[in-house]
Amino acid sequence: MKINLKKIKNFVLNWDLNKLLAVIGVLALIIVIVFFIWWQGAEIEIKNLVGGKKIDNLPKGVISGLPCENSNHRPISIMMAADPKTRPLSGISEADIVFEMPVTPNGITRFMAIFQCNNPSEIGSIRSARNDFIPLAAGLKSIYVHWGGEREALQKLNGHIIDNIDAMKYEGTVFYRKNGILRPHNGFTDLARIIDQSQKLGYELNNSFGGYLHEEKTTKKSISNLTNEIKIDYLDPYSVKWIYDSPEDVYKRDRDGKPELDRNTNEQVSVKVVVVIKTTSQYINQDYISVKTQGDGEAIIYQGGISIPGKWQKDPSVLDSKLYFYDNKGGEIKFLPGKIWVEIVTN
Repeated sequence: MKINLKKIKNFVLNWDLNKLLAVIGVLALIIVIVFFIWWQGAEIEIKNLVGGKKIDNLPKGVISGLPCENSNHRPISIMMAADPKTRPLSGISEADIVFEMPVTPNGITRFMAIFQCNNPSEIGSIRSARNDFIPLAAGLKSIYVHWGGEREALQKLNGHIIDNIDAMKYEGTVFYRKNGILRPHNGFTDLARIIDQSQKLGYELNNSFGGYLHEEKTTKKSISNLTNEIKIDYLDPYSVKWIYDSPEDVYKRDRDGKPELDRNTNEQVSVKVVVVIKTTSQYINQDYISVKTQGDGEAIIYQGGISIPGKWQKDPSVLDSKLYFYDNKGGEIKFLPGKIWVEIVTN
């Protein structure tokens, strides 16, 4: 039998080459897998960084309960417009908590947005002070920012009932007007300007508000407490609807049948918690109503897709007393960590 050495040699060489290619392929796959795992870890690490610091290592904001680089900063309460001409607002989605209530007999509402953790690039449209927002700003131990105000509110603020900054006194420096937007809706600012002016006025800039309680879990879901939609029956075009997004575990805001957007980000406003305060109001004149924001009354807390009936309470004898929220058993509500929106509805 004649042995073909050439064929055997080619077979051995080809086998070695195939084996080598297979080994290289396996090694390449391992490298790809290792790189993917490393990249995912790096991406998670990046997502969990704020200002170069790990989020897990940051203290929690006293209002939102979220990791917050500015947790020791004093909250800033800024009056903002709700008028259709001002939509979309700038910076509204970055507030730790927002209060909304009707301010006129024909149903116009106004916002007070409170900032501690986030720093929007621009905030506006800024509007006038209203008397019934002052106790809420005081209860948060915040600096109250406004553009003028109703007579009674201005008398109190000029008498320095609480630390405040009036844009009427600092237009062109701390506050500015934007071209292309009609007055009085074109007033804007940012937190850097507010903080700088607060320093010049000698205001304390460290937080003294005790904060709200937070917990990662909430009341168990049942047929009786499931709530995927919250309607706030302000008069059109101020009517509000919050829709629960289960995958994201947030409530997304619609106003007058359209998504509420933030001009800075062009994203829909979403929050972790919606609180509805039920209270009373009195007619003052064709331009103003008085809303009771001190005392107590019924409240409903919405979080995690459920509703929790309870009550609100704020000591009417102490201006800067905290606004508390209790469940029906008398225990203080523990909010899910995240942004909060308080809707105040009246009779």
